[in-house]
This record gives sequence, C-alpha cells and structure tokens, in this order.
Amino acid sequence: MTSQYRVNYHLRSHKRDNLIEFIKGMLLTPFVLHPHDEESKATQEQENANRYAGIFGSIEMLIDEHRELLQAGIPTHSRLAKLVPSIGTFFTRLPLEAAFRHINRTNRISARKHVPPSFNDIRRILNMAQVMAIAPELQLVTFDGDMTLYADGQNFADDSALVALLIGLLRRGINVAIVTAAGYGTDAVRYEQRLSGLLRGFAKEELTPAQVARFYVLGGECNFLFRCRADYRLEFIDDAMYASSSLRSWTDTQVQQLLDVAEAELADCVRRLGINAQILRKPRAVGLVPHEELTREQLDECALSSQMALLRSQGAPKSEPCDVPIPFCAFNGGSDCWVDIGNKLIGVQILQEMIGSPPQATLHVGDQFLSTGNDFSTRAACCTCWIINPHETQGILTELDAILLQS
Repeated sequence: MTSQYRVNYHLRSHKRDNLIEFIKGMLLTPFVLHPHDEESKATQEQENANRYAGIFGSIEMLIDEHRELLQAGIPTHSRLAKLVPSIGTFFTRLPLEAAFRHINRTNRISARKHVPPSFNDIRRILNMAQVMAIAPELQLVTFDGDMTLYADGQNFADDSALVALLIGLLRRGINVAIVTAAGYGTDAVRYEQRLSGLLRGFAKEELTPAQVARFYVLGGECNFLFRCRADYRLEFIDDAMYASSSLRSWTDTQVQQLLDVAEAELADCVRRLGINAQILRKPRAVGLVPHEELTREQLDECALSSQMALLRSQGAPKSEPCDVPIPFCAFNGGSDCWVDIGNKLIGVQILQEMIGSPPQATLHVGDQFLSTGNDFSTRAACCTCWIINPHETQGILTELDAILLQS
C-alpha cells in the first residue's frame, strides 16, 4: 500500500518534469525491444548506445524546430509543443547526442540490462548538453545556496572544491552570483558568515578588485543585493541603484498585506495537519519552521496551500505566481516551507540587467526545479542546470572548466 502510494505521488504534476518524462518514455522502447545477448555483450552495448544516441539526436532536432518556430512567433506549432504541451523556451541549442555519448562513456548507461535510462540519467545529460552549448558565450552564472553550493543550513566550507572552481570563473571574466532564499535583510555580516569559506578563498588567492567586483549575493530571492568589495567583504546595494520597475511598484503596505495572507494560511496548515512548527515573519518573507522533521508530502501541502491562497488573494486563482501584480514564491525548502515576496526569476533578471547578460549567456544552477521549488521560475529568464547536491555542482563546473580551457 505504501509503495503504491509513493508511485502515485510521484506521478502528480508538481513532482514531474514533462520533458524528462517524455525523453524517458522514448528511451524505454529500445531498452525493452533490444535485450542484451550474453554472447555478444560488447556489440550489444555499442548497438544500444547508438540507438539511445539516435533518439537523443531526434529530440535535438525537435528542439531546434521548436526554437525556430518560437522565433517566428508560433511555438505552439512545433512538433515538440504538441508532444509536450508544457514545454518552455530553449535559449540555446542543446547538443543532446554529444552529451549522451560523453556521459555514457563514464556511466555506461547502454551497458545496463535491468535498469532503463532513468530520470536522473536524463537530467544529467540535459545538464551536460546545456554546459556544452553555453560555454562559449557565458557571461553570468547564478547559483542557489543550500544543497547547491553547501549542505542544507550549513556554511560554505574553506576546503570545498567549489571554492577553486568559482574563483576560476571570476578570473575568466565571468560574473558569479548566489541567488538564495536566505533573507537576512541588509545585514551583510550574516551573508558573510554563510559564505565565509568562499570569501576567505578570495583573500587567500588574492583576487584583484576587478575580479571580486564580479561576485554578487542576492538574498531573499530578489530583495537584498550585495557586491564583493576589494577587501573581500560584502557591500549592500540600495534598491534604487538596480530595482526594476516591477520591484519599485510594490509598496510596503501591499507587501505586508500579502504576507498577512501567507502567514494565516501557514498557521492554518499547522492547525489542520497537526504540525509542531513555528511561523517566522521577516520583512519580505514568512516561513514555517518545524520543530520536528516533516514529510515531503506535508511540506508540499503547505507550499501548495500557500500558493493557492496568495493567488486567490490577488484575484488570479488560475495564474502562475510569476504572473500576478505582486510576484511571490511559495516553496518546499526540503526541511521547511517559505513564502517570499518576489522570486528568483526577478532576481536573475535584475542581475542580467545590471551586467548586460542576455538569457543565452546566463546559466542558473540549482536543486529546486520541480513546481514547488524556488529555482523553477528561473527557466523563463535563462539557461539552467538541475543538480541535486554540491557534488553534482562540482561535476558540472569541472566539465565547464574543461570546455573553457579548450576554447
């Protein structure tokens, strides 16, 4: 009973990525129809690799057609849009066949006899294809914080391999930003504590003022922007220096009214679900912080309940959180649930505008790309890589570093 429930739960829309599920279904056919022959393992593995590569090549062509029709203003006419109606925008080509062959050399997906290509296999191949495509034009890389650069609730460690990789990006003239839900207002010291190992790495490597000036921190999704100074400390940048017209149009009264709705809904979730938790109110966020570990289902319920309440309060129950007068983000943080005013879509757009980096030259790396996650919205503004832990972030940046060295 429990096993069947978990299967059904994963099939629900907020726990799926439709493009990955489509690709997964396509790859299942050769896995089922062409089983391995014990007498010719090497040949069968190569044939399977070619079949998988052919499918990725075909999907690559579908994406190319979708991009062409998007530029023509008729994206819904593409074959891919008909097969995956929820498909969004691809800001670059995706060399999926080459990415598959690269990943397969290490992971030997085509050698497996009992486990077909999985969701995670396809996610990693999409990441690799995106890194291959964007590397030559890359101007800005933005990162989520927790579970992307460091463990959940922890600080950036001095001995993290990511320190050297991020320094390498800055030295190549690429802008680096951490776009995080963590909201400490204008208190730069709190952010410096979370990023202490990285900032000490800057000092140890004696990065120049020009290099560290390319490092930004954007807290509270999009609300508190900091830039690194020559002394390796963070400096707050006032809203008036960068805020888009949509940010400036929000009044504090409107923000507090929306947070009142979110706080009331989270309090109702605590009562309704019998949760032992504390409700925390911040200037531009409200969160549910449990005193005991909650299940994923409980956190999703809190996030989705808050999302619907905020959409109804703005008279747009069928809209998306990005498409209402005051955009917001209600998300399952893995161990807690938060509602933030604004979202990472706005955060990335602020940085793009400041730096002059177009979507096809901007990459966001994060771990929360399901619809209840706070990285999901960035797909509308830039290219993305979906990782699940800091180790995968290290892998992506190592691949990127290798490509940049060759160029």
